[in-house]
Amino acid sequence: MSLSLDHIVIRVQDLERTIADFSQLGFTVQRGDTHADGATHNALIVFADGNYVELIAFLRDAPEHRWWDAGNRAGDGFVDFALLPQTVAGTIAAARERGLAYDGPHAGGRVRADGERLEWQIGKPASADLPFLYADLTPRRLRVAEGEVRYHVNGVRGVARLTVAVNDLNASLARYRALLGEIDVESDTLADEGIAVASLALGPTTLRLASPANDAPASIEGTAAQLRRHLDSRGEGIFAVTLYTHAIGAVRPLASGLTHNANIELIADSAPRHLH
Repeated sequence: MSLSLDHIVIRVQDLERTIADFSQLGFTVQRGDTHADGATHNALIVFADGNYVELIAFLRDAPEHRWWDAGNRAGDGFVDFALLPQTVAGTIAAARERGLAYDGPHAGGRVRADGERLEWQIGKPASADLPFLYADLTPRRLRVAEGEVRYHVNGVRGVARLTVAVNDLNASLARYRALLGEIDVESDTLADEGIAVASLALGPTTLRLASPANDAPASIEGTAAQLRRHLDSRGEGIFAVTLYTHAIGAVRPLASGLTHNANIELIADSAPRHLH
């Protein structure tokens, strides 16, 4: 069953400040709305490839919410990502047949400022290394704007790679096989970084699962140490995102103070992409 990346979620404390910071980095940021439960409001950064980043902040205490961070212990940063299935129910049923439990479908929605109502369904995973599922019941263009809002001064056009920190690479890979079905996987140990990785395709985006290699010394700084700190402080989930840009002068890691602790790097676009 073919699934592609839909969007990436960054949870923040101050949405207005975050909008200003990402605008300073050269992104076109759209103000969103308050969600139907009144717990959160958001803003979106939509790319030419159809993926987007959601900046989300809480408006009230919401301990029932999967992204709630009581006392702001973990702080701002990546909290989740969503895949886009044809139907949530069909994807959940197929995953269950392969031994993977997902909760749902659950109804969701919000009313835009112009009065247009958006409706969708979601599926929730049982473990933090997996994405949630997100499928529109109303036209996707109502949720994900088209046109000039997809142009960014920094030249970013989409998501090249998404790296997910996991505790047990083999266990996480087995769960992804159950979710996605027959997939091609490239596995490797990056000795110079002290990490083990497994890469697979989500449409035009590469998903990379990464964990510290078993023989990586805990005392050595580098990617392995960063992964360990991430797993200790935030648990499994998105570790880094790589975006591709056609503006060569924009290629660089982005300042974490402006990305609100989201590890984002811009790289040069070296190949044509299928835009949807």
